Amino acid sequence: MAARKKSGGRKYGKAAGKRVESAMKKRKKGTLKSGKGGKGGKVKSRKQAIAIGLSEARAKGAKVPRKKGAKKKSSRKRGGAKKKRK
Repeated sequence: MAARKKSGGRKYGKAAGKRVESAMKKRKKGTLKSGKGGKGGKVKSRKQAIAIGLSEARAKGAKVPRKKGAKKKSSRKRGGAKKKRK
């Protein structure tokens, strides 16, 4: 049997990697803040630092996959007219 080829190339772009790298350095230094405009508290979690780096890269237009929980709910249409209560 022949080995199966993986489709596509890199999942994350180089620019995204650089953003995450700089976020990790800031966390290590103690200057990385959470929230909009860095108004939140100090980031201590490694995972949170990675998430901040990826969201910054996403905002700048780097190649980053979509968030898992970013699917929009489809609005359901209501069938029929409303019934009046007596």
